[in-house]
Amino acid sequence: MSGAPGGRRPASAEATGPGRFDLLLVPPRPRTGWRVLPARVLAMCLVELQKLRHDRTELYTRAIQPALWLLIFGETFTHIKAIPTGGIPYIDFLAPGIIAQSAMFIAIFYGIMIIWERDAGILTKLLVTPTPRSALVSGKAFASGVKALIQAAVVILIAAALGVGLTWNPLKLLGVAVAVILGSAFFSCLSITIAGIVLTRDRLMGIGQAITMPLFFASNALYPVAIMPGWLQVVSKLNPLSYQVDALRGLLLGTPSHLLLDFGVLAFAALVGITAASSLLGRLAR
Repeated sequence: MSGAPGGRRPASAEATGPGRFDLLLVPPRPRTGWRVLPARVLAMCLVELQKLRHDRTELYTRAIQPALWLLIFGETFTHIKAIPTGGIPYIDFLAPGIIAQSAMFIAIFYGIMIIWERDAGILTKLLVTPTPRSALVSGKAFASGVKALIQAAVVILIAAALGVGLTWNPLKLLGVAVAVILGSAFFSCLSITIAGIVLTRDRLMGIGQAITMPLFFASNALYPVAIMPGWLQVVSKLNPLSYQVDALRGLLLGTPSHLLLDFGVLAFAALVGITAASSLLGRLAR
């Protein structure tokens, strides 16, 4: 009976040489370390943003406060000319500060969501996955940055409708997006860090409310640093919000700024915030 010998493998299989069936017997080595971190951060960020599909009320309601700042505070102080702004209308000077303020207000209470996830048992389940804690925190931090970016777009549109002379250069707007995301990442990590210390929503709400307005007023969001008292100038230079506002003004209005310093400080602050929040995430889950 003619035919190929029994058990003879196809030539293509024989040509593969030793170890030709290794892929069938041994699973591929899982990615570890820095190679898996970006994918996990992106996954956590997308999970957080999925919540916006179910409830967009937060975006609408949070647009009211910055609109009031621009319409009432900005228009009033533009007319009375009480604050020196280097020759630009005060409402133009104020608009980047309100963008930074609205982003900070979104991020500074982000720790409440972490405590809610702890109480619902979600945080414990996340911590037993292979995902690094830094990826969990980074994903949530940058998700808050994306939410703040949506808020910033609303403020920019309101400012444009009020006649604020903003740039529409795509590269500069990309820089604005990076500044908003980095600033929000820091403040959301600050909130998560505080949550890891105080452990309860009530305490976090109290501390958040206590530090939000001092951070805002101890920055250059409402007035130039040069007119502040000496001690407040020192505080302003330690406040990441001041560097965020300076970057936004330089990009949106073309005013003198220190963009390399601003972005360097924001990136360093975000990194420190992620490290601190990651170290306290386990304590929050206990």
